Amino acid sequence: MIEIFTDGASSGNPGPGGYGVVLRAGMHYKELSAGFRRTTNNRMELLAVIVGLEALKKPGQEVLIWSDSKYVVDAVEKKWVFGWLNKGFEGKKNKDLWLRFLNVYKLHKVAFRWIKGHAGHPENERCDRLAVAAYQRNDSLSIDSVFEAENGKA
Repeated sequence: MIEIFTDGASSGNPGPGGYGVVLRAGMHYKELSAGFRRTTNNRMELLAVIVGLEALKKPGQEVLIWSDSKYVVDAVEKKWVFGWLNKGFEGKKNKDLWLRFLNVYKLHKVAFRWIKGHAGHPENERCDRLAVAAYQRNDSLSIDSVFEAENGKA
């Protein structure tokens, strides 16, 4: 079983934001993070899950994703995202990321566990520190191009 711990953070909604991911499988451990100049917390929470799943090298893995995002966990576990897909994501935000998520989600056997954020869970706290540090590196922030195209740069 592969465990993926995720967190997203933003200094405003919208504002600079980032994600942090910790992947753990047996003795293997990997950290991933990136920062963006203008995005939202929900986009970063979802992107963290996507990046974690995309980092897996072999399809068909059993994966447990730990997230403090009710937005992400409930959308998948309560199957809301599949209803949104059937309705073309009409009136829903983050269609680009949800479609990207669904493409990688179907490659694995994925389960989600919600974990309370900022409650002292070591991997969740690590992901939060990675996410915040990523968007605080002002000299290397990426562009969330879909978000900025839909919402303007200013």
